[in-house]
Amino acid sequence: MGANSTEFITGGREVDLPARPFRGRMLTDGAWIEAADCERIDRESPAHGVAVSSYPAAKTADVDRAVSAARKAFDRGAWPRLKGAQREAILRRVAEGIVRRKEELALLETLESGKPISQARDEMSGCTDLWVYAAALARNLHGDSYNTLGEDMLGLVIKEPIGVVSLITPWNFPLWILSQKLPFALAAGCTAVVKPSEFTSATTLILGEILLEAGVPAGVVNIVTGTGPDCGAPMVSHPQVDMISFTGSTRVGKAAAATAAGALKKVALELGGKNPQIVFPDCDWEAALDAVVFGVYFNAGECCNSGSRLLVHADIAERFTEAVIERARRVPVGEPLNTRTKVGAIINRNQMRIIGKYLSEATSAGAQVRLGGEPISGVVGLFMQPTVLTGVTREMRVAREEIFGPVLSVLTFETAEEAVAIANETLYGLSAAVWSRDFDICLTAARRIKAGTIWINSFMDGYPELPFGGYRESGIGRELGRAAAEDYTETKTVQMHVGARTGWWLPR
Repeated sequence: MGANSTEFITGGREVDLPARPFRGRMLTDGAWIEAADCERIDRESPAHGVAVSSYPAAKTADVDRAVSAARKAFDRGAWPRLKGAQREAILRRVAEGIVRRKEELALLETLESGKPISQARDEMSGCTDLWVYAAALARNLHGDSYNTLGEDMLGLVIKEPIGVVSLITPWNFPLWILSQKLPFALAAGCTAVVKPSEFTSATTLILGEILLEAGVPAGVVNIVTGTGPDCGAPMVSHPQVDMISFTGSTRVGKAAAATAAGALKKVALELGGKNPQIVFPDCDWEAALDAVVFGVYFNAGECCNSGSRLLVHADIAERFTEAVIERARRVPVGEPLNTRTKVGAIINRNQMRIIGKYLSEATSAGAQVRLGGEPISGVVGLFMQPTVLTGVTREMRVAREEIFGPVLSVLTFETAEEAVAIANETLYGLSAAVWSRDFDICLTAARRIKAGTIWINSFMDGYPELPFGGYRESGIGRELGRAAAEDYTETKTVQMHVGARTGWWLPR
């Protein structure tokens, strides 16, 4: 495959590696505890190959304790019954706590995930914004009233918190994705059990400390750490859990939905994506070029929103692809504690194997590796070259399936109709971008592409005010936006009769 021509950064750490690993404990009913069997999970940094953290390995008994605490806090505790303004004040203090501990959080996330520290810092700022936005929703949840049902009847529609929620989050954006869920559930008055990925649990546990300091009552948020089969599965099937919110792979999301269906539990799923950036000849060249390179190599491609498909018009295909390759060649890869680094490490060896398998299959099917294509050898840590594949055809798996790595598949089209057809030829439907100065083309494509978010002349912008989620196998439901807290509620109708009631058996 392609030669290692990427700039690799080996030194220039802004901060030193910690003298000892972070040692976390689980949060249950306001107390920090070990697993019932005292087993632990140790995590090595994928960028440095040294131990950086250790956590309890929760099993079913630990989940039972956490869910029981959340159940008690919901059924008998004060949180669901607080005024919205009181919940808002506490959630704002959580946001302030994230700001105070931003550097600590960013460092731990960098060490565990391998992402660049500059990116991790930006994510901490984004998390703060999410908590502030959710806090405002706490006092804006409301129902409706109907004064049109006759003189003897008043109808009320009330929003009530759904109850105990299991929140299961992935390893690629640990605190960010939790901040798309937890503050909105809390704003609605729910209680929660949270399970972060066993690869990146540190920032979630630090958030637990922040929550207690901010005044979140004991049992309202409980955090368990462990693997999916041992810890996540019992959180989904637990009879005292009222709702599941899961972000992760489509395969696991389908299994969670199937389990929840047996008890008719509400589920919210944010799953995979194979997101296209569609580039027309009249695009803003520099802007589109920058967005394509950023879109696929951001977070080393380990992102559900990754722009892993470039759909480029045949008239400019070779010239634009060459420009992408030239810019991608200069993307700094390596030491995530150096602020110059743009692409850090791959999360673990298994993910590296998955990337390699997709590349091997693609080249066997006729795709050409124009850049990268191999792990970076001779260095400590798990690093992958930024990769560009051309000669990709619509039926290849690299054109249709999520790789979760820094791999760009280039396809060409002749007409806008063909571009939309190619964009829709996956089972996913999370996001897409359209690049053209012709707004008719952009808007027509945006309406026809089956995806939850469409960017026009931009890519991967995000705001707490705008809903996020996907079509088809990219998930069920939406996070963020003004309805996000409402998603964690049940709707109740109250009918109030005024005056004497006449029975149906009495003479009229």
